[in-house]
Amino acid sequence: MTSFSDLGLSPKVLRAVTEAGYETPTPIQEGAIPPALEGKDVLGIAQTGTGKTASFTLPMITMLARGRARARMPRSLVLCPTRELAAQVAENFDTYAQNVKLTKALLIGGVSFKEQDLLIDKGVDVLIATPGRLLDHFERGKLLLTGVQVMVVDEADRMLDMGFIPDIERIFSLTPFTRQTLFFSATMAPEIERITNTFLSNPVKIEVARQATASETIEQAVVMFKGSRRDRAASEKRKTLRAVIEAEGETCTNAIIFCNRKTDVDIVAKSLKKYGFNAEPIHGDLDQSQRTRTLDAFRDKSLKLLVASDVAARGLDVPSVSHVFNFDVPGHPEDYVHRIGRTGRAGREGKAIMICEPRDEKALDAVEKLIAKAIPRIDNPAQSAAPAAATATSAPVEAPKPEVREDKPKRESRSRSRGRGKERDDRGHKAGTVVGMGEHMPSFIAMSFDERRTS
Repeated sequence: MTSFSDLGLSPKVLRAVTEAGYETPTPIQEGAIPPALEGKDVLGIAQTGTGKTASFTLPMITMLARGRARARMPRSLVLCPTRELAAQVAENFDTYAQNVKLTKALLIGGVSFKEQDLLIDKGVDVLIATPGRLLDHFERGKLLLTGVQVMVVDEADRMLDMGFIPDIERIFSLTPFTRQTLFFSATMAPEIERITNTFLSNPVKIEVARQATASETIEQAVVMFKGSRRDRAASEKRKTLRAVIEAEGETCTNAIIFCNRKTDVDIVAKSLKKYGFNAEPIHGDLDQSQRTRTLDAFRDKSLKLLVASDVAARGLDVPSVSHVFNFDVPGHPEDYVHRIGRTGRAGREGKAIMICEPRDEKALDAVEKLIAKAIPRIDNPAQSAAPAAATATSAPVEAPKPEVREDKPKRESRSRSRGRGKERDDRGHKAGTVVGMGEHMPSFIAMSFDERRTS
């Protein structure tokens, strides 16, 4: 069995790995670290949770231990799609570089430019950033990328989903042609493949099969939901979510609720809070300080329900989550495994419940095909009480009798009289009456034009 000592890492890095409690490298680490240490480009295809963060941080620390950073010219660059993932990468550097004198800076939105400028001015060995904030610093003339020796692109498929690919291409063009590139993605979409063919030089490809099965410690279930009317479906679905959470009772100590759309994250969180649930949203439109407070509150369990999208939840590492609720069936079946993997970690038991509408049944089929098992269906707790309420009525309520209008006889006599030619014309109207005004025609209408002028 391979150990970290067999991968060629420096003694100081190995000591930090041992102190962190790790003994055996994961497949992506075993495949990526040796060629990275040799200075080769690496193309890693692996999902979150496979240990790929260490597969680029460990060789980077080993290589950067020799040398010194210059002002405004970072020696290495790590690009991440979200602030949370960038912060997690920064934490990994702190853990593994504790025995090495390396400086780092974290450039993410929602944080003061001034504080970040001060770090860059001093010179940093490792620059960890989201694409937008990195380009903001560059365009302000506060940053040069001509000194980058190692460039890492993490979660490239999420970069594609978020529309960052043009930014990534521009950043590549600002770095030296001789740089080493470590590129990681969960999938190889055509656009991702085009970028790797353009910017990577003869890369070593390491592919780790995507996790197609969930942990056996996770109990899974699906609630099939259909709204009574189109205009009521959204609110009824939120009612179903609340009923599902309440049905779990005290076993639900905390939970992550996943929505496919960012707009639904806000709506669902607001609805839950309205009905007395301890819930908060997390998405890209919130400022960084609020996102950090929300995550900290969820980690210390002062916040019970975290409502998030896939992108915002990327990089979250909370070991003890009792439940995952999928408000929507994910569009990509692999995301289902990623979502429910937030519970049942480290041998703990967990539960994942998903709400499925008729339009989502194809996506549900794709999920079940991926995990090679059928997810058990459970009753909708929001609707199960309805039949009981109906049977509880002591006696059937008699249907109201149709109201009899008092003028019905008049209509009948009028219809009979239409056959009398002497009293009515061929259209059934009384002779001499004005149709539309009845007997109450204003007198001025009957006046001639000359009479009106003189009156």
